[in-house]
Amino acid sequence: MTSSLYTRPPVSAKTDPKLSQRRDDDDRLPIHWAASSNNLDIVVLLANQKSFDPDVQDGSGWTPLMIAASVVDSEPILRLFLQKGADVNEKNNSGATALHFVASKKNLDTARLLIENKASTRVRDKRGQYAIHRAAAVGSAPMVTLLLRNRSALNATDVEGFTPLHHAIAEGHGDVAVLLLKEGADHALKNAEDMLALDLAPDKDVRRYILQGAEREGVNLT
Repeated sequence: MTSSLYTRPPVSAKTDPKLSQRRDDDDRLPIHWAASSNNLDIVVLLANQKSFDPDVQDGSGWTPLMIAASVVDSEPILRLFLQKGADVNEKNNSGATALHFVASKKNLDTARLLIENKASTRVRDKRGQYAIHRAAAVGSAPMVTLLLRNRSALNATDVEGFTPLHHAIAEGHGDVAVLLLKEGADHALKNAEDMLALDLAPDKDVRRYILQGAEREGVNLT
């Protein structure tokens, strides 16, 4: 979906500030679209208007900060929103924060920026997941490490009883699984279907990799 407001010169919004408050069919404002297109010039213009609300949500509960955090190379826009007082721990309709989205996209620099600005690693979404569950599921060892170093829960279970270790192994990310085990993940926890994390290994090669890696780290899985 596109918005004609972003194909016009910024002067149009200066001429008629009401344009900045016009919502589309998804209940998005121009600031949401400007953030999604990583258009710093228009973001600056809109953010400097008296009516600007840094935490304004679209129909799905996404704030401009959440959208910007999901875009590559958006640090200048993120810093602007933070300077304007954006709530870094605001939740969308699914209970997710900006850090959840960043963890899913493996964007380490953005995660660091959010955490530096007091993003909590201990916020659950409506699936009961912390950001670390998502980081483990996409196989980002650096993200998992960053979250753990910033007080993320290691053995928390989501609504399906999955720990980060369950997610890592189920998706075949042996390196992340070994990392979690090294950090003290409880391999004896079972999910809602009474399955251990290791039971979810997609094939024997992944299972062998994890067993060998755990042995090297001095972790006994038997």
